[in-house]
Amino acid sequence: MTLRIAITGHRGLPTAVEQQIDRELRDALGGLGEQVVGLSCIADGADSLFARAVLDTGGELEVVVPAAEYREGLPAEHWPLYDSLYAAAARVHEMAFVESTGASHQAASERMLEMAEEVWAVWDGLPARGYGGTADVVAAARERGMPVRVFWPDGATR
Repeated sequence: MTLRIAITGHRGLPTAVEQQIDRELRDALGGLGEQVVGLSCIADGADSLFARAVLDTGGELEVVVPAAEYREGLPAEHWPLYDSLYAAAARVHEMAFVESTGASHQAASERMLEMAEEVWAVWDGLPARGYGGTADVVAAARERGMPVRVFWPDGATR
């Protein structure tokens, strides 16, 4: 059986938090005991941590690109990793938006929700800092009745 998991989560995580989240995601993926298809927008932070962990544990990656200008809106130092994950994707879903905005990000996340059976959220539990943020995606998943698994180390801050 194949389990389709969408990721949502914070960007700009402190290194120590990122390392702990990476371990938690890998442990969780390793403990599933079934084939995984990971759905990710492969932004810096949680999206890419999850995408790499999925690939490293033998899963398949599907990428959702929110907008034509999405990559250019990400930090330039992230572009090499973005490009390698994009190239490793079994399938790429491109949204029809041109500009990379909160609305295009939320639409891409909702597209992932349509294709997934559950959502993993690297989330501190706080409200989104802007439309299309992690809290908005978690709320949309919960409105659909989807299982949401939250990853956030005790005492961690952004």
